[in-house]
Amino acid sequence: MKKIIVIAAIFSFFLPASQALATTEKKTNPAGNSHPSFCRADSLHVKIRVGYNLGGTSPIPLPASIRSIDAFRPTASPSVGADIQFPIPLPGSKRDTACNPSGANPRFSISAGLRLENKGMDIDATVKSYRMEMTKGNSQISGLFSGHISQQVTQWMLTVPINFQFSISNFQFSFGPFFSLLFSKNFSGIASSGYLRQGDPTGPKIDIGDKEGEWATYDFSPSMRSLQWGLSLSLDWNATPRLGLFASLSWGLSGIFNSDFTTVQQSLYPIYGSLGLFYNL
Repeated sequence: MKKIIVIAAIFSFFLPASQALATTEKKTNPAGNSHPSFCRADSLHVKIRVGYNLGGTSPIPLPASIRSIDAFRPTASPSVGADIQFPIPLPGSKRDTACNPSGANPRFSISAGLRLENKGMDIDATVKSYRMEMTKGNSQISGLFSGHISQQVTQWMLTVPINFQFSISNFQFSFGPFFSLLFSKNFSGIASSGYLRQGDPTGPKIDIGDKEGEWATYDFSPSMRSLQWGLSLSLDWNATPRLGLFASLSWGLSGIFNSDFTTVQQSLYPIYGSLGLFYNL
């Protein structure tokens, strides 16, 4: 229910803005030409985006304690939102009073957007001497774990990307920072088929089985950041005057855990690509 309310809020914000921009465009473009390389490239306009995120949350580089990635299962990670694009006035720009009264350069622009998205994954890995804190039965144990882990990551968020854009022909390149506010997050899993050395490599050994009741569980969700940031790079291609395809890469720079969380010693970064469609309003 919360996700439906958030989606409704997004479109209730962008729909009036898009209608106002469309009215402005009609005034500055009486001919009604909607080709992306003509008036639309020189005026304020809105893009609606629907895509799918695919990637993972990982340390860079992988530490020696992660011996192998045994399975990777993408989870439902949609992305939906919109961007408002603003042309950049540059000295010496060619001015076309029919559809570009501001004198902005059609090749350069900046954009601000809003996305509702998930960045999630399920992964199985084999680890050795990997620092963990887990629950087995009614006991909380910590130390160096060797064995198998099955991990689930979910990060539902509102993302605000701010991009500098360069357009040529039917292509548009974008680059800039993004800021994400998480409202639903999960980082949990199961440790099995191994053992844990409490404290250090020579500490007491606790066997961890491969059946329910014998394995251990962990949940680091409360230690995840509520605010993430990073950089994104994307390419838009206008297949028609209104409809197009996009591909993007976002690289988190903040890590997913709070700075005072020390159980997982390596910083984990969300690195995701996105593919999808956009529609020019």
